[in-house]
Amino acid sequence: MFEYVGALHMHSVFSDGSGKADEIAKTADEVGLDFIILTDHNTLRALHEGYEGWYGNTLLLVGCEINDKLNQNHYLAFNIEETISTRLPAIEYVKKVNEAGGIGFLAHPHEKRSSMKEHPPYPWNEWKSEDFTGIEIWNHMSEWMEGLTEENKYNYFIHPLKSIVSPPEETLKIWDELNQKRKVVGIGGIDAHAHKINLLGFFEVEVFPYKVLFKSIRTHILTEEKINLDERNLTKAKTQIYKSLGYGRCFVANYYNGDARGFRFFAESNKKIYQMGDNIEDFSKVKLRVMLPNISGKIKLLRNGIIIDEVDNYDAEFNVSNSGAYRVEVYLEDKAWIYSNHIRVGL
Repeated sequence: MFEYVGALHMHSVFSDGSGKADEIAKTADEVGLDFIILTDHNTLRALHEGYEGWYGNTLLLVGCEINDKLNQNHYLAFNIEETISTRLPAIEYVKKVNEAGGIGFLAHPHEKRSSMKEHPPYPWNEWKSEDFTGIEIWNHMSEWMEGLTEENKYNYFIHPLKSIVSPPEETLKIWDELNQKRKVVGIGGIDAHAHKINLLGFFEVEVFPYKVLFKSIRTHILTEEKINLDERNLTKAKTQIYKSLGYGRCFVANYYNGDARGFRFFAESNKKIYQMGDNIEDFSKVKLRVMLPNISGKIKLLRNGIIIDEVDNYDAEFNVSNSGAYRVEVYLEDKAWIYSNHIRVGL
């Protein structure tokens, strides 16, 4: 498998962000990201105006963030060519994305932020939908705003990366529950806007520059074929990235706590290898394996959302004999670092 590191969920001047699409991509290249996905609200202007492509070694892909007429049920839609009406209810635009050959993820589904009246929460309410590809399990901006108080606001503005602790328990819980019924992919997002505010009436400050948030929540994907930078085949690379995201061959990591490149979670059964996103039908002899990138951490194995084993090491092996949705969480010095996607066994 070949690994690529990306940042998902960000906004440009085409909606409510401050950066131009090409400038955002060039910044991502400076940071060393392999790909980013732009998701402006209800518009694909960046796609239609030709911004999708490589900037240095970083591939910029363009999706969009859809919402309903109440500005709720935000949905990250990838690999679509046209936007979808906000007049439709969420259950319908989720279906429309699938019909267009795209994939989609519930954005900040349990958002409860209340620190700024001008930025209310935008939770997901349409849980009757069964057609979404996955869930944004970790959103930098949502967590930052939900933790913001009058007492800590200065530290939060000065140290925006330190304030990110872990995904919401409520989101992880429903993610695990859904995976017992069907595959639901987990991704991470930064929700970057790089808003600019005027201080003291004479100079402008950019709040959370893209370059800063590119060093927080990242989504790593695994592909079966290498993305050839010499070839620069946009259609092929785009297909590879969306295929991995849609299938669940990916994991989420907080880069601020450590570079997660090299992490692996896979299974061995009947002389076959199974990756994240796979379902193993015969669960009589299944060994789950975890490998960390040259660092020892606390590896937690979860079955159906419940921790069933823990190991402090560079790697781990777990023999399992029960059906369930298995995933891994990794902590460095008790700080949440990596969240794998599920390997479903006997489901």
